Amino acid sequence: MITVIANLKGGSGKSTVAFNLAIWLKAKGQDVVAYDLDPQQTLSDVARIRKEDGTQPELDVMVIDQSVSDVLSAHSCQVLVDVGAGNMDAMKAAISVADRIIVPVPPSQPDVWATQRFLQVVNEVSDSSACPELIAFINRADTHHAVRESDEAEEALIMLGKFRVLPDRLCQRTSFRRTLSEGLSIFELSEKSKSAEEFARLADSLYPGITN
Repeated sequence: MITVIANLKGGSGKSTVAFNLAIWLKAKGQDVVAYDLDPQQTLSDVARIRKEDGTQPELDVMVIDQSVSDVLSAHSCQVLVDVGAGNMDAMKAAISVADRIIVPVPPSQPDVWATQRFLQVVNEVSDSSACPELIAFINRADTHHAVRESDEAEEALIMLGKFRVLPDRLCQRTSFRRTLSEGLSIFELSEKSKSAEEFARLADSLYPGITN
């Protein structure tokens, strides 16, 4: 399955989600191939830190700049692709062969607008009969129950009518930033933390048939 984690707006948490999903899948015994098509190459940097520290399992992240659709389609395992608007050609190529696209959306109006524009990119690339599954969820949600932005952003995503909007949110927590700086998944940092519980629910929703 080719899963593309994408968004037009930077800072949405794509690389954090891609990295943690890759390690979660590996922990479940899945064969995983990860591609970093974002010019910032955050996913590649995290994998390098992990390798330098000798953390197992290793995560091999590949970078390609041509024949993207052919390379991605050649695999029969779990393929994860981290790509942003900084490389629109690669984004469109990945979308063209994706089985599904996961869009993390921070709870702000500009992020909702960017998600709406992202739908236009998907429509340009995919015809109606071969459109990949579109999945969105609120990322970096506020932890205070009285703050309404996360609910409002989720309602806006539902109103777009194109996404399967997951109720499983990832909150704005320092531990998610640490996963990138330390090269450790959220489960390796603290298996019993709220962050790990949140991510486990999200991963289970994205891969319901995968168990230990």
